[in-house]
Amino acid sequence: MAKKRKASVLEEVEEVKPELPPLVRDSDAPAPRKKKWTNRQRVLIFGSRGLSFRERHLMQDLKTIMPHSKGESKKEKKDDIKAINEICEMKNCSKCIYFENRKKKDLYMWISNVPQGPSVKFLVLNVHTMLELKLTGNCLKGSRPLLSFDVGFDDPHWQVIKELLVQVFSTPNHHPKSQPFHDHVISFSVLDKKIWVRNYEVLAMDGKLAEIGPRFVLDPIKVFEDSFGGATLWENPNFANPNVVRRTQKSSETVKYVNKLNQRQIKKVRPVHGHIGDPTNDIFTTKPPEEAKGEEKKVFIRKRK
Repeated sequence: MAKKRKASVLEEVEEVKPELPPLVRDSDAPAPRKKKWTNRQRVLIFGSRGLSFRERHLMQDLKTIMPHSKGESKKEKKDDIKAINEICEMKNCSKCIYFENRKKKDLYMWISNVPQGPSVKFLVLNVHTMLELKLTGNCLKGSRPLLSFDVGFDDPHWQVIKELLVQVFSTPNHHPKSQPFHDHVISFSVLDKKIWVRNYEVLAMDGKLAEIGPRFVLDPIKVFEDSFGGATLWENPNFANPNVVRRTQKSSETVKYVNKLNQRQIKKVRPVHGHIGDPTNDIFTTKPPEEAKGEEKKVFIRKRK
C-alpha cells in the first residue's frame, strides 16, 4: 500500500513592527546601540598650541553639534603638519578639522580627507560662539543636521569644497551617538567670495528658524590635491593676507603722523607779522577817475602857494 503524505504545516509568520522612538527623550541619556551603522566616517577635531579662549570655545561647539567627532590633545607648532595623517589613522578617523593659530591673531582652519585628499585651507573670520551670543534657539544634543547650501556652490572649486563640507558636517545615519531627529539646519552661504556658516533650529514645519550658533566666516585660501599639502588645485585670487592688511593700515597711520609733524614745523617757521606779498602785484591797480581829479587839484593849489 502507498504511504500517506503528511499534511504540510503552515508556519505562522509574526509581523515585525518597527520600533518607534519614545515621545520624550533626555538629551544627556546615552542612545541605544544600533546595528545599521554603515557609513563609519569619523571626524578628528583638534587645534594647535596657542589658541585663544574664543577659538577653543568654537572648537568645542563643533564637537557638540557633531556627534561623530573625536578629540585630540594640542599639536606643537614645530611638528610637521603632515603628521596629522598618522594621528587620524591611530584615531581611526577618515576626516579632519585642524585649527591653527598664528601670531595669536589669525586663525586658520584645515578641512582634509585623510589620507588621499583633497584638503582646503581657510582663514576664519568673525567668530561668535554659542555662549557669546544671546541666541534663543536650542536643539537636541546629537541630532542629525540638515545641510543647506547656497546657489553659489556651482563653480568647480566650490563643488569640491561643498563635497568636503557635506562629508564632514553630515552625521552618518544610525550613528550610535546620534539621535533620530532633524531639528536644526546648518547653512552655508557664499557672499563676497567667502562662506558664511550659520546654525539654526527648526521651530515649525512652515520654515520658521531660530539661530543657535556658533557662527563664523570661512575665507578659502587654497585647495590642495593631497591631505595637508600637495599640488595646488585652486588658489583664491581675492584673498588678502592679514599681515599685508595690517602693514598697509600701519603705514597709513604713519603717513598721518608725518603730516602732523610737518604742520608743526611750518607753524614754527611762519613769521610773526605774516607773509609780505610781492610789491609788483600793485603795479596795474588804478583808481577811479573822480578820485584822480581831486588829487590833481590839491597838488596844483599847493604849487601856487
